[in-house]
Amino acid sequence: MDWVEGFTELCYGGDYNPEQWPEEVWHEDVALMREAGVNLVTLGVFAWSRLEPEPGRYDFGWLDRVLDLLHAGGIRVDLATPTASPPPWFSIVHPDALNIRHDLVRLTHGSRDTYCVSAPPYRQASVRIARALAERYRDHPALAMWHVHNEYGTWCHCDHVARSFRAWLQREYGTLAAVNDAWNTSFWSQHYSAWEQIMPPRATQYLPNPGQVLAFRRFLSDEMLAHFRAQRDVLRELTPGVPVTTNFVFGGWTPVNQWDWARETDLVAIDHYPAAGGAAAAEETAFAADLARSWAGGRPWLLMEQAPGMIHTPGRMISKRPGETIRHSLQHVARGSRGAMFFQWRASRGGAEQWHAGMVPHAGPDSRVFREIVELGRTLRTLGAHPGWADARVAAEVAIVWDPRAWWALESPGLPSADLDYLESVRQAHRVLYRHGVTVDFVPPSGDLSPYRAVLVPSLYLIADADARAMGDYVRGGGTLVVSYFSGVADEHGRARLGGHPGAFREVLGVRVEEFHPIGEPVELSTGDRGTAWSEHVRLTGAEAVATYRGPHPTGAELDGLPAVTVHRYGAGRALYLSTRLDDAGYARLLARAGLALSPADGLEVVRRTAPGEDWLFAVNHAERERELAAHGRDLLTGAAVEGGVSIPPGGHALLRLAGDQEPQTGV
Repeated sequence: MDWVEGFTELCYGGDYNPEQWPEEVWHEDVALMREAGVNLVTLGVFAWSRLEPEPGRYDFGWLDRVLDLLHAGGIRVDLATPTASPPPWFSIVHPDALNIRHDLVRLTHGSRDTYCVSAPPYRQASVRIARALAERYRDHPALAMWHVHNEYGTWCHCDHVARSFRAWLQREYGTLAAVNDAWNTSFWSQHYSAWEQIMPPRATQYLPNPGQVLAFRRFLSDEMLAHFRAQRDVLRELTPGVPVTTNFVFGGWTPVNQWDWARETDLVAIDHYPAAGGAAAAEETAFAADLARSWAGGRPWLLMEQAPGMIHTPGRMISKRPGETIRHSLQHVARGSRGAMFFQWRASRGGAEQWHAGMVPHAGPDSRVFREIVELGRTLRTLGAHPGWADARVAAEVAIVWDPRAWWALESPGLPSADLDYLESVRQAHRVLYRHGVTVDFVPPSGDLSPYRAVLVPSLYLIADADARAMGDYVRGGGTLVVSYFSGVADEHGRARLGGHPGAFREVLGVRVEEFHPIGEPVELSTGDRGTAWSEHVRLTGAEAVATYRGPHPTGAELDGLPAVTVHRYGAGRALYLSTRLDDAGYARLLARAGLALSPADGLEVVRRTAPGEDWLFAVNHAERERELAAHGRDLLTGAAVEGGVSIPPGGHALLRLAGDQEPQTGV
């Protein structure tokens, strides 16, 4: 079950928390939802204390009334299991289920996510509440899908976790000898002679073992996934026709490998909150949407949360500009989302997130934010009335390798430079392509690269031998590979590869790196570009230099005239290597050298959707001036025929069904 049976519309709505409001407000909510075109709400995410006010005593009466009211209003429900926030009584009855930080400080109840995912009482209580909800609402006509938990990512280092970690290690590695080898435990006398000696990576005197830290993050991802599976299996048992999902949240603190998790959900769902405003928010939105679509692997996915009218950047909130809520939502839809959902429906009066934006803000429906919510609802209804395009594939000929394990490993202390930033390296690759109108997919290191004419590998610190060989085969077969610095230097356990860098990629790149030279000041290149943060002593072993270091090096290293950027003909393809960090303009020139046709998009985002015999163009104009999109076909939003091109006003958008076989062209 990949999607909601009989649900052909685009999903529109958000988290609804009626337990925060008196019952008379519920009727107003449903009336406003109908005005806005809402057809799906997420219900019960943080309602455990209201659903089970005492151990084993359930109070479903209020939820019954809410579901009945929503159903009468034509609104379906994404019903959540509330396990992300256990009630106060649970923490009192089961204090051992409260999570413990790495410094062994036990946290107390008073926020969300105060639980240990490995604690047996918590596991059992989670399954019980999931079963109770499924038994109660299995036949309710409003039930559209199940929403397990919320934003998995809570860490714990307690003894429950220690026992589960050891069991995971035994399954993963088989023997203590294999663990000792993978973690190189002979260093600093860490060799383990019994499983009981292994603990989670708790606070210690100096640097932790990076192999242990990486393994622990992998364990946490699997342990949380086991918690998800336990609830999912109960829900599937009792409601076999209802899809089950959970909402992925993105961040360096989240030990979740979405490639693994996506295979276990019926549909991928994400929450997305940009960390900056303006153009950066649009770039981050495209990045998140492309990741979600790639995790889904061709199956449906859904934007489950975003903020209406507000960008919650670290430290302050930025009001979205007029129309920006609509544009961000349509970016997700253009890139594959089956709708646009928000957190939350009505802004809360109190609580830790009382200043979080709502579709109905504190100002009420007589507000700019709600008027845009109504306008977005109309647009999504119009789009949803045209079958075909929503099932069409997003066309992408370029892929970026994405591996959360490499990201986790590059967050370890003890690396050659604190400026090594995996996420920024990946985001730069995506950002540069986005600014030049190139839509991309993401792939795991073990993914199929054959559909793509170019694959970018930004700072992929660690990689398994088999995955590296597959990338070499891709190039040998005619593909183009662009590899950035500090890639392939470690194996999948984080152990340094010997014999020269970039380790696993030496052969396909035709280079051998003898020394790293992290830098604080820029270094000049023969192309006129400047390298920052990082440089290397590169020796050619088959490749050709297309740019060299020039002049004195900030560290005094003798790199003048040595290769900085190289290209290697390998079989029928070629592989480029970048040994330093370039700015966005320099990186764009590198990609042009790799054969990618790049021209500035100047704020007009165009995504092509393709199906046998039919093509569509989704365009969103982020610019402050009118843009022209060359195409022939029909505008599905207005119904107008398009001959030669269409004008898209500042902040405007269009969905065009193309006539014949066309390539989109943008202009001013």
